[in-house]
Amino acid sequence: MAESLRDLVEAELSQPVDPRVAEMAAAIAAKHGEASRAVLFYGSCLRQKQLDGLMLDFYLIVSDYRAAYGKRWLAAANRLVPPNVFPFQHGGLAAKYAVLSEADFHRLNGPETRNVSVWARFAQPSRLAWAKDQAAKRKAVDAVGRAAPTLLAAAGRVGGEAPLDWWRRAFSLTYSAELRAERSGRSGSVVDMERYRRFSEPAIEAIPAGARTGHWLRRRLEGKALSVLRLAKASATYAGGAEYIAWKINRHAGTAIELKPWQKRHPLLAAISLLPRLLRSGAIR
Repeated sequence: MAESLRDLVEAELSQPVDPRVAEMAAAIAAKHGEASRAVLFYGSCLRQKQLDGLMLDFYLIVSDYRAAYGKRWLAAANRLVPPNVFPFQHGGLAAKYAVLSEADFHRLNGPETRNVSVWARFAQPSRLAWAKDQAAKRKAVDAVGRAAPTLLAAAGRVGGEAPLDWWRRAFSLTYSAELRAERSGRSGSVVDMERYRRFSEPAIEAIPAGARTGHWLRRRLEGKALSVLRLAKASATYAGGAEYIAWKINRHAGTAIELKPWQKRHPLLAAISLLPRLLRSGAIR
C-alpha cells in the first residue's frame, strides 16, 4: 500500500466521532472483553448529526472468535460464514455490530477474496471509534487501506474514464453483487464527495500487481447466495432478527412490510418466506 494512501486512511479513521458513538463503541468492545481489538463506525449514520431513532453500524474486530464468545457455536458460525451480526443498545441509541477477526478483516478487505461485502464498505469513509492499543490501530489502518485499491482493481478502468466515474461504476458493480435493500441510484450517490478526489490517485497507485479484475458474473452469483446464507444465519443469531430485517428493508426500500405473529416466532422461516416476494417487488436487489 502506498504510504500516501496509508496516511489518508489513518487520518480519516482518526477523525473524532460523536461522544455517544465513542461510548457505544467502547461498550461493544467491553462486551467481548480481552478479545476486542478495534471498533469501526461506518455507514450512512456517519454523515448524520442527529443519531436518535437511527440504527448505527459498527464492526468489532477481535483477536480470535473462540476468545470473543462464551458459546462455541457462535465462534463456529463466525468462522464458517463471517461475520456474525448482533443488535446493541447504549445511551439511548440503537446499533448493530458485525464481528470479524483481525485475520478475516485483513483478508476480506483484499483482492484475495471475490466477496465484495467488506471491501466495498471500507472503501467508503469510516472511523476508528475505539482501539485497544497502537498495535490494534495499525492493523485496522492496514486492513482498511486495502479496500479502495481492491474495489477499483475489481472494477477495472474502462478506457479513459474519469476517476470519479470509475468509483461510481465500481460501487454500482458491488451493489449488484449483494442483496441490497437500497433505492436505485444509491451506489452513485456515495461518491459525490471531495473525499474520493483526494483518494483517487493514491488508491490507483496502490492497486497490487496481478489484482483480480472482473469475474462479476461469478461475484454476483456467489454474492447473492452468500447474502441469502447470511440472512438465514442472522435470523438465528440476531435477537429480533426478523423484525430487524423487515425494518431495514422498509427503511431503505420504502416498503411497509409487517410481520405476522408466526414470522416473529420463527425468524428463519420468516426470512425464507419473505425473500421471494422481496425479490419480485424489487425491495432488495
